[in-house]
Amino acid sequence: MNFMDNQLLQIQNRTCRIYGTASAEYLLLQMVDEHDLAGMERETEAIRRQTAHTFLLVAVQVENWNDDLSPWPAPLVWGKQGFGGRARDTLAWLEQAVPSICRQYSIREDCKVVLGGYSLAGLFALWAATQTNALYGVAAASPSVWFPGWQEHEAARPIQTQRVYLSLGDREEHTKNQTMASVGDNIRALHSALTRRGTACTLEWNTGGHFKDADLRTARAFAWVMEGKQ
Repeated sequence: MNFMDNQLLQIQNRTCRIYGTASAEYLLLQMVDEHDLAGMERETEAIRRQTAHTFLLVAVQVENWNDDLSPWPAPLVWGKQGFGGRARDTLAWLEQAVPSICRQYSIREDCKVVLGGYSLAGLFALWAATQTNALYGVAAASPSVWFPGWQEHEAARPIQTQRVYLSLGDREEHTKNQTMASVGDNIRALHSALTRRGTACTLEWNTGGHFKDADLRTARAFAWVMEGKQ
């Protein structure tokens, strides 16, 4: 079985990088920026070490991180840029892209699709699962669940997927930024809500802050969803 490593695929206006095997059991989708791309080989290798399942990992490059992955507009929280709220367009692109990816790599249309990602891409994956029932699981590593309005949204439109992995660095909630400091309480509340509803869910705490080992943390997220453990 040939393992693909960083194969380029252009779909409409977006560039994807493909890792893994054709005819795989799992289709893993991850929205990525330049920083994520630098760690994709290490991430893919870590997933392979942690699961015996075959997978095709599609890393989709995001042009404007804050705009393309935010579910609705929100003001500046740090840095110089607010959030444009274009996640709906990104999800619409994904829904169109998946059938052609499946055809190109001989993956069954009814394969298990897992949407995952780190930081705002993790929030995007969680939000997407409130919009569609087409996902088998969500692999949300250090997701931005501090995002204004997220908790109220998820309570009104619950996540519709069988398996959800959540993680956070143990230093992430210890910040002077009041909006972002809510991340710890919000992720605990989400984990409790999902567990109460009967979703297979775990919340893993990692040592360190937000920017440590993003590739390995994301790999653990995908592997947990595929492995089917509680």
